[in-house]
Amino acid sequence: MRELSIYIHIPFCVRKCLYCDFLSFPVSEERDAGKIESYVNLLKREIEEQAVRYRDHRVISVFWGGGTPSLLKTEAIAGIMETLYGSYHMAADAEITIEANPGTVTPDRMQGYITAGINRISIGLQSADDEELARIGRIHDYRMFLETYGLARAAGFRNINIDLMAALPGQSVASYRNTLERAAALEPEHISAYSLILEEGTHLYERQEDYRFPTEEEDRQMYLLTEAYLSSRGYHRYEISNYALDGYECRHNKVYWQRGDYVGFGLGAASMAGNVRWSNPADFGAYEAYIAGMRHGDVRTVCHEERQEYKEETGSFQEQQILTKKEQMEEFMFLGLRLMCGVSRTEFAAQFGWQIEDVYGDVLSRLYRQELLVRASDRIRLTARGIDVSNYVMAEFLLDP
Repeated sequence: MRELSIYIHIPFCVRKCLYCDFLSFPVSEERDAGKIESYVNLLKREIEEQAVRYRDHRVISVFWGGGTPSLLKTEAIAGIMETLYGSYHMAADAEITIEANPGTVTPDRMQGYITAGINRISIGLQSADDEELARIGRIHDYRMFLETYGLARAAGFRNINIDLMAALPGQSVASYRNTLERAAALEPEHISAYSLILEEGTHLYERQEDYRFPTEEEDRQMYLLTEAYLSSRGYHRYEISNYALDGYECRHNKVYWQRGDYVGFGLGAASMAGNVRWSNPADFGAYEAYIAGMRHGDVRTVCHEERQEYKEETGSFQEQQILTKKEQMEEFMFLGLRLMCGVSRTEFAAQFGWQIEDVYGDVLSRLYRQELLVRASDRIRLTARGIDVSNYVMAEFLLDP
């Protein structure tokens, strides 16, 4: 059977963080209970209706993202998990992750995740400094994070990720080191560490002149410190921004980087299978119409160029992009090179029918000379210097039209 990963999007949160450009919006559990329940029912219907397309697939991972999935009540989580298990071939060892924000989880909810079959949890710390957390609009402080982490361990989670962020407003190299030290001291199985990117449309982007951000040199010091310190604590870097203890690399995210098949359920969720990408409507009303149309066999598939034209008509649609061979090869390179193990020359030839040197010979030779890439037997990977300028390296693999 082919392998499949599933993403479940929960767009609800308590409050929008000041750096967040994800598809999410604030809700109140009490005031918006009806809307939340309606969304959960739509999700379950979508999961059931899509199942026929994946009868020959075995689900190896599920990832609950958002938004804040931990806002959902235990009964809602359990109901969606039951729908998944009743509709798909779930691998016995499937990795099932839920994102949780401190301040949204109770002991009962944490235990409910375990009972529902969730075996991995990703907790958003971002920073161990309360002032830094306040500046980016987080709803929690460090004490609340520690409580949430303790609840996860007490409930039985043996695979925990902690999310960290560098280059935050007001952050220093010393305060970032303190965050690294406190996170590693808890001995989570996995740590994700990303630098803040100011995304257009977010509060921090629009008001960036009101904040003092770390300099480029300070940002670089934080970047280098992350690998050096986490490596000293037994975490190996397996992707540019991700570190794990042995045996705990995130299976779900590796599917994205290795271009495996995945399907997304929920508002605005993206999918890719068989070199075709598609996405769900990002508007709640359009998503509701899309699910209704799916049930009655009345969903039109449109290419990206048709999207705006069809959006003005009545009906539901699925935006689809069929990847060209050129686009597939580009993705193979700039996604695969994010992994420290790099890309396989054998896999490239098997997928595309050409040797990698036939397509990228000049680029590879130049990057080898610049000591940004290295070839080790069958694999090509970034050097330490290449990781530092990875955006430049990835751009080199974009082919001419």
